[in-house]
Amino acid sequence: MCDETNEANATIDCGTGESPCSCKIDAVVSVDERGQMVLPKDIRERAGIKAGDKLALISMETGGNISCIGLIKAGEMEDMVKKMMGPMMNGIFGVK
Repeated sequence: MCDETNEANATIDCGTGESPCSCKIDAVVSVDERGQMVLPKDIRERAGIKAGDKLALISMETGGNISCIGLIKAGEMEDMVKKMMGPMMNGIFGVK
């Protein structure tokens, strides 16, 4: 795990297992009356997100309420799952 201190001096566990890691607030967005948000252009460009890309919405609950929401490019989910599950599956079934 990677613990970094962001610009607000708050320590955040990024959970990537990689170093260096940077977790910070990049933008504050509003939700409109239809429940839609706009990802700022600079964030989309830095993340390589283009129109039509699929994003997986990941949530974390605290006390029964969603307290954190994140987005992961759906195309990168497969690699993440393989990284996390591969060693466990290898240990259980002797496969990679």
